[in-house]
Amino acid sequence: MLLAIDAGNTNIVFSALLGEEILGSWRCQTVAGKTCDEYAVWLTHLLALKGLKPSDFRDCVISSVVPAVTPQLKELSRNHFGCHPLVVEENAILPINVEVADPKGVGADRLVNAVAAWRLYGGPLIIVDFGTATTLDMTGLDGAYTGGVIAPGINLSSEALYQAAARLPRIDFAQPTHVIGDATVPAMQSGLYWGYVGLVDGLVKRMKAEFKEKTGYTGTIKTVATGGLGRKISENSDEIDFYQGDLTITGLRFIYESNKPTRH
Repeated sequence: MLLAIDAGNTNIVFSALLGEEILGSWRCQTVAGKTCDEYAVWLTHLLALKGLKPSDFRDCVISSVVPAVTPQLKELSRNHFGCHPLVVEENAILPINVEVADPKGVGADRLVNAVAAWRLYGGPLIIVDFGTATTLDMTGLDGAYTGGVIAPGINLSSEALYQAAARLPRIDFAQPTHVIGDATVPAMQSGLYWGYVGLVDGLVKRMKAEFKEKTGYTGTIKTVATGGLGRKISENSDEIDFYQGDLTITGLRFIYESNKPTRH
């Protein structure tokens, strides 16, 4: 059994995988300073509810974009699960090339998503991840990561609007009934929802055009979305072809499998 850990800026997701099956996933808030023992107490209790225990796990793979929590997650793997962890951007060999000016500057989650999307859907393609930031990443025909776009995330934008404008309330992200809001809350919801649909569709169109101009490619470029709010945006996007909620965890599994011959 494999423990896959995806540490993002907002949440850390822990998933138990048996082959291709995800037996369970649990998330906690990303908090710098939490010890590996604190993670262990919380996680082992949740595993027990599924009838699982740390000794059931043979290996661990970690993707982290938060350096402050990475050492504790590695310690969790070693001390409580008895696994020497495979860590993206440290000791893991990626099954794709990273063809950008500064490969080490690309977030681990973006590379993991690129691996998963290419294996699942082929290339070239664009991956849109609706997380703390909204990222759009481009992979080539052979799966090589070639760059992308970073925009503020939906919740981040919503909170910034609330913090900066004295008379605007904090709102939940939702699709409004109409584009033209007849009150403050639906007007704000429209700006967020339809604004991000337009942002994503506009950027994807420009990325496709630029990729084709640069490479001479004339075929179809697919787009896959992931992230908590990605499903809602995908429903009304003209450019998103697929939604895959478990894209990052699936990518971690693919990376683990490609490194497995050297693990034991």
